[in-house]
Amino acid sequence: MNLSELLKHIEVTSIDGTERMEITGLAFDSRAVKPGNLFVCISGFQTDGHQFAKGAVENGAIAVVAERELEDVGVTCIRVENSRLALAKLAAAFYGNPDQKFCLIGITGTNGKTTTSYLIKSVLEAMGKKVGLIGTNQNMIGTEVIPTHHTTPDSLELMRLFAMMADKGAEYVVMEVSSHSLALDRVAACSFDVGGFTNITQDHLDFHNTMEEYLSAKSILFRYAKAGAVNMDDDAANYLLEHATCDAMLTYGIEEHADMQASQVELKENGVKFNLSYEGKEYDVELGIPGKFSVYNAMTALSCLAAAGISMEDAVRYLKVARGVKGRVEMVETGRDYSVIIDYAHTPDGLLNVISTIRGFAKGRILVVFGCGGDRDRTKRPEMGKIAAELADLAIVTSDNPRSENPDAIIADILEGVKEANGEYVVVPNRFEAIEYALDHAQKDDIVLLAGKGHETYQILADRTISFDEREIVHKLLHNQGESRWSGF
Repeated sequence: MNLSELLKHIEVTSIDGTERMEITGLAFDSRAVKPGNLFVCISGFQTDGHQFAKGAVENGAIAVVAERELEDVGVTCIRVENSRLALAKLAAAFYGNPDQKFCLIGITGTNGKTTTSYLIKSVLEAMGKKVGLIGTNQNMIGTEVIPTHHTTPDSLELMRLFAMMADKGAEYVVMEVSSHSLALDRVAACSFDVGGFTNITQDHLDFHNTMEEYLSAKSILFRYAKAGAVNMDDDAANYLLEHATCDAMLTYGIEEHADMQASQVELKENGVKFNLSYEGKEYDVELGIPGKFSVYNAMTALSCLAAAGISMEDAVRYLKVARGVKGRVEMVETGRDYSVIIDYAHTPDGLLNVISTIRGFAKGRILVVFGCGGDRDRTKRPEMGKIAAELADLAIVTSDNPRSENPDAIIADILEGVKEANGEYVVVPNRFEAIEYALDHAQKDDIVLLAGKGHETYQILADRTISFDEREIVHKLLHNQGESRWSGF
């Protein structure tokens, strides 16, 4: 594509050099530059792309986009106010605005994004639609799996994915939209047909600093989307409604009055049932995933589907056959007289929800193995400790993904809340040994909850990432095949 055509899609402050050249591709990492590329300088949190402009040119870049003046790099330089926003718009233009070739549904919120996205995908595919998925667990085009590293990819990779999905005939694309991606303009050029909001609880305060900033970032989705769906039972609902610019906003809830109202909720060990009132009609809704939060996830999915033009009759019918997501209240086969459940709960609200759900059908004790991630929001650690100690019969405090932090220091933060609750607990820093401890102490009818890792099959340590699939670990331990390679600190 000609550079002059690309630049029509962004606000340019100044241009030093010619615009008449063919651009072969875009890059913001100088190491990924190929001959004929346009290099966009991004000011990151650890490195500044402006420092690598010369290296990008040496690797073949024929033009550079920057936020400030650069020393002579020998190629055309384009100045912009916001290079992140420029990259998003340039990527959309370069790939021919692929997101406009299908119905794009975005889901934001602290908890429930992954499950809700899968529920929407499941319903649409049961109706015979070709669906793309972008999210925490994986990216998919139909049944084809594409590995992912972020909840929402950077804007350039996102448009590449969209183009791939459009080329493969996707009619719908469902994506999780993180607060980071909204704050950092990764989705600024996306044409969302529907935006859905699940809930907001404390998380990511290492990035957003305050809950107000976190909520403000979430609200951006409802300035990009044509239609929105909002959980009225969440305290943030009114703020989102006030700041939304969508053409239409659909509300749902159990407690508060909403356009889509749930009642007669039944919570069972194998799922949920409830009555749904919508547009003067009543529907019997069933979903084979336990917990009150599953009611909300189902309603988020149903409201987004309705906003996307899917009939409620079809949405409810096909929701009944939808199944759970790996790492979300996932039952692990043990062959023993106790149960093991794996769940991704890594926030105070997530831990509260999953333990409360299990408490609703547990016949014996609940033993919860959990930790908190390193290099992340420290303030939630004592909260999670208190929740685990109050709601579980035994809290087994261990490591999650310690990253560059000392695991013992993370555990010390957690124990502030654990000790405040005055519940029964033990500390086993090595996560493999903590799981082993839980299984050794489980009795008939007990439920062992492995919280925090969910779908992850690895553990991030200070100096390396190790294989760590909790399903495999449980199997090995129950068959006396534990190996020392799991110990790792």
